[in-house]
Amino acid sequence: MRGKKKRDWKKIISIAILMSFIAPIGFLCYKIATTTNEVIPNSGEMRVRSDYVLMLLQCLLGIVAMGLPSVFEKKFKWEIPNIVYYFYIFFLYAAIFLGEVRNFYYRFEYWDLILHTFSATMMGFFGFSLVEMLNRENENVSLNAFFVAFFAFCFAMTIGSVWEIYEFVSDGLLKTNMQKYALETGIVLQGRNALSDTMEDIIVDAVGALVASTIGYISIKYKFTFLNAFKIKIGKNKPVQQKSTGGTDETAHLK
Repeated sequence: MRGKKKRDWKKIISIAILMSFIAPIGFLCYKIATTTNEVIPNSGEMRVRSDYVLMLLQCLLGIVAMGLPSVFEKKFKWEIPNIVYYFYIFFLYAAIFLGEVRNFYYRFEYWDLILHTFSATMMGFFGFSLVEMLNRENENVSLNAFFVAFFAFCFAMTIGSVWEIYEFVSDGLLKTNMQKYALETGIVLQGRNALSDTMEDIIVDAVGALVASTIGYISIKYKFTFLNAFKIKIGKNKPVQQKSTGGTDETAHLK
């Protein structure tokens, strides 16, 4: 008897999370077309059109983000560890489906801060892995542990800053509430209260980036190997057959 085919859990989980972004699109388009930007008293409907616009925008962004690892693997020959990939797609699920579609950002007070801390730490490890990978592949360059850690910190903070710019632009153009300058009831916050969400995000981004860069520094400085499972590698290209002048073939490996 033939053995049972092993299930590809990575593919199954990826498809399930991707479908969680695709499935609500039709409903969101309907709500955008039929909902106003004013809260109707006693209607039981707390969400307005801009909320559904934000959900649709995030779902579309999630669909694009799900395809990025495959692009990097095929175009740049990167080998992304499974554990890194799982962290990545579960973060997308927690941020987009649970956070926006299921309204966890309002239902749980610290949901946004937890995700920002996690994403900054993840981006710090990614920046650390990226520069350390380039350092390994380039024989003419040898970067010290502090520079690699500093690059990882700056990389994570840059990604966090770009995300805050994206939220600001979206709130201005599409009248969304990504920066939580208004309460769920529609009341617009004023002064320092309106800035608190953005500044808290930046602060926890810095904390997460610092944690990742510190761990990365220690792992390089003292040659610890516990982070090897998280390191992105450049895949080996297939050998190319070249004819030699002596009539025999020689195998040339591309770096």
